[in-house]
Order: sequence, then structure tokens, then C-alpha cells
Amino acid sequence: MTTDAIPALRQRMIEDMTARQLGPHSQRSHIYSCKRFAAFLKRSPDTATLEDIRRFQLYLAETGTSICNRNRVMTGLRFLFRVTLRRLDLAAEIYHLREPQKIPQVISPDEARRLLAVAGSLKARVLLSLSYGCGLRAGEVVRLKVKHIDSAQKIIRVEQSKGRKDRNVMLSPETLDLLRQWWRDRPTRGDAGTPLQARWLFPSKKSGRGASKPMTTRQLSRLFHEAADAAGIRKNVTLHALRHSFATHLLERGTDIRIIQALLGHAKLDATARYTRVATGMIAAIESPLDLLSQPPKKLKRSRKDQPSA
Repeated sequence: MTTDAIPALRQRMIEDMTARQLGPHSQRSHIYSCKRFAAFLKRSPDTATLEDIRRFQLYLAETGTSICNRNRVMTGLRFLFRVTLRRLDLAAEIYHLREPQKIPQVISPDEARRLLAVAGSLKARVLLSLSYGCGLRAGEVVRLKVKHIDSAQKIIRVEQSKGRKDRNVMLSPETLDLLRQWWRDRPTRGDAGTPLQARWLFPSKKSGRGASKPMTTRQLSRLFHEAADAAGIRKNVTLHALRHSFATHLLERGTDIRIIQALLGHAKLDATARYTRVATGMIAAIESPLDLLSQPPKKLKRSRKDQPSA
């Protein structure tokens, strides 16, 4: 096996992923999976055998790799064997494990109010308000442009997000007011030569004379954790909890679950239905059958047919 074997195989795999329009994140994940497998084999993956696949899956289990990460690694390897190498016999040996179903972590409306109140800057408040008030993912927030804000129809257009889908979310008067305040204070570096509608709402601090770039999701996550600490939120929550809280709080206020599904951009209703398990307001309002035992039984009303005739 020559030293050029792995780079050549990597290039071919990249071409296969690009031809199938896999996103940058998926491509990086698949390449990482194959590099990990190659490090385990200590040779090129195109020399793998059925026994190598079995040993590698056993190795991941014995080293304590989480089920989620194990499935992610094996998904990358399955693409390599099934598509790039056309080794269907090896691809058939790859199995996936059922991932544990966890309840999404959410914050209460009062915690959300405190979080936004203590945001360290106008920028942080606008970003976190979009995350919570519109149910946007971190990547969707930072990639917003002027053209996505439709004040006439009171909507925000989310273009080609997860699953390459477009969707619309609501634009509340308070959110629109915050965006207008931010636009007046927003840094203009990187705007030169860029049409107004194509400008990022939240440009990166590193944007210079060249093409402007949006801020990173890592920066947004840092702003969230700073605000959460200042608000005294002790739950082990991440930025994505704002999206979960958006859906949960809408459900608790009686919003139709199909509407919430559309706002979140979920392809399947099952993904949205999981919020019924964390809607604490709805759960707390349910009357326990234990409480019903201490109540006097209700008398059944007689129908006219059951009443004695005169």
C-alpha cells in the first residue's frame, strides 16, 4: 500500500459526498470517522476485512464511546464501504444501536425573562431573543441576512437550513424593534461592495476588506452561557435549550402542535410530539386519579326515557 493510497481514497470519498450534495458538517463527520478507522487498522481502510469491521465496533464499545458517537462513526464508514468502495459485504456488517430517548432540557418562562434581561449587550439580547422568540437553531441565527427580515408580512425567512428546507417563523413587534436598534449600532466592516439585502445581520469581528463572514455559533454559545450565569440559571442547559423552550412554552399555551412543527421545520410530527413530555404546565394541570378518590361520586343524570311516567 503506497503512502498516497489514503489521500487518494479520501479525495474520491469527498467527490462522492459532493456529488450527493452532503453538507459540510456531514462531510467532515464522515472523513473523521474514516480517519479514526484507519488509525485503528494502522493501514488504509480499503484493505479492511469483515473481521476488522467486527473488531472496530467491539473496540468502540469497550472504550466507552457513547451510542450517539458510535452510530455517527459507523454512518461515515457505511458511506465509505457502500458508495466509495462498493463493498456491500462490509457495509452489511455495520450495525446501529437504538439511542436512548432523553427529555429535552428547557428553561421556564421566568428564567427566559431573566436571561434576556441580563444579556450583556444589545447584540447578545437580540441574538438570544431570536433563539428563544423564534425557535431558531444557532446556525440559523448567525446566518440571518437583511433579506430574511420581512417586516411587511411580519415573518423571518429561514433559507436552506437543516435538511435543505426553507421555512417561515413569526417576527414579533418586540423582535423587530430590537433588530432595528441593532441595525443602527451594528458594525459596518465588510459591507463595502455588498448589496444591502445580502449583508449579514451579525458579521464576524474578523470581517475585513475581503468578503464578509457571519459570526460563529461558538461565539453565540459563549454569549448564552455568560447570560445564563448572570441570570442565576443553574440547570445544565445549552443554547439549544432556547429552541426547546420555545416549542414547549407554545405548547403549554395551547398552540396547535402542527403549527409548532412547521415553525420548527420538523419533517415528522414525532419529533415535535416529544415536547408533550416536558410541557410541565400541561402535566401539572392534569388531575391525578388519586385526587378523584377523595371527591364524592358524581350523580348520573337520568335521561327522559329513564324517568317514571305519570
